Amino acid sequence: MVDIVDSVTRSRMMAGIKGRNTKPELLIRSILHRRGFRFRLHVKDLPGKPDIVLPKYHAVIFIHGCFWHGHENCRLFKLPGTRPEFWQNKIYKNKENDSRTIELLLSNSWRVCIIWECRIRQEKKDLSQVADIISDFIKGSAPFLELRDLN
Repeated sequence: MVDIVDSVTRSRMMAGIKGRNTKPELLIRSILHRRGFRFRLHVKDLPGKPDIVLPKYHAVIFIHGCFWHGHENCRLFKLPGTRPEFWQNKIYKNKENDSRTIELLLSNSWRVCIIWECRIRQEKKDLSQVADIISDFIKGSAPFLELRDLN
């Protein structure tokens, strides 16, 4: 399959994709802040530099983009037709890193929450249910929570 744009344009497009302060991340941070939670962002001392760190609750939150983290059986994840081997390896490595990061955090008594982009998009108009679930997790004692698309 041939790319529909030239390599310079594709390179510029890919360079514009952010790894931090994405729209889903900003939405979740806003919800947490409105609910009175205070947190740190992208703490370099922790494995995987979690998107949101709540030291008081010994909890971290990762907001995963469905494409970049290879969310299986998700409507937002489709392997590109151009350079499929490259993308398979890239996404496989991302998933391996995610697994290793979660293991390290859990073994160091951090509580881990993964929120998938599809879940945020699914409930974008009313994120109150997601906010309730996240709040309960933060205040609770469960070691792990994963929020994905309800379908």
